Amino acid sequence: MRTFAEATAVRPEGGAFRAELDAHWAVGDKLHGGYLMAVLARAVTAAASHPHTVAVSTSFLLPPAPGPAVVTVVPLREGRSTAQFRATLEQDRTVCAEALVTQGVLDDAEPYWSAAPPPELPPEDDCFLLPADAPGAAFRVHLLDVVEHRLDPASLGFAVGRPSPAGRVGAWLRLADGADWDPLSMLVALDLAPPISLTLGVTGWAPTITFTAYNRRLPAPGPLRILMNAAEITSGRMDETALAWDAKGNLVAQATQLAAIRV
Repeated sequence: MRTFAEATAVRPEGGAFRAELDAHWAVGDKLHGGYLMAVLARAVTAAASHPHTVAVSTSFLLPPAPGPAVVTVVPLREGRSTAQFRATLEQDRTVCAEALVTQGVLDDAEPYWSAAPPPELPPEDDCFLLPADAPGAAFRVHLLDVVEHRLDPASLGFAVGRPSPAGRVGAWLRLADGADWDPLSMLVALDLAPPISLTLGVTGWAPTITFTAYNRRLPAPGPLRILMNAAEITSGRMDETALAWDAKGNLVAQATQLAAIRV
């Protein structure tokens, strides 16, 4: 099993970047959206003079399979503090995902002002470590082998036939390879499992249609605390908003996505 850095590695070739998409970063047979965003952002970071991914907005067009893929990076604007790029992930000459990526410089300074204190969650060890093979599940969540999700017990009612109407999930997350979180791996953390739809009692796949993420600062070493909320499920689609705080209690990243509901 490869580390996150190995699973998202890219190498320049012929004016683009080659990647080997890793089957461990998947839910069932579908590669995780946050993981694919991290591969796109890794290629942009390799091409950019600014070191950190600050924002990514991605449209998912077709689900790629594990294996070889090509990422093409096109610079759009280069400024002193930020630069913008378009990145396209292709497999077998078919576009699977396209992203607009902003690069800049992040630091770990304390916020000047914040209205987003970290949520009150039970201690990490008192939260439930989600297994990759859940009893009665229709597929294996391979992602849970590589990212440790410790779910707030208040979000677990769906597992025993008592779904919650709150539309909220809280969790502690760590990379299973022991690496600290960084601006690329936080893109994975912001696409939390399980989806809000499952906690509401709506079974089935929830593939991401479009996803926008912002990295706010460099995270302190240690686990991330994640809070994800949904406002509405309607017309076969669902919104999810995620916030992430580091071990110091500082907001480090946030995201909004629109997902389909496949019952």
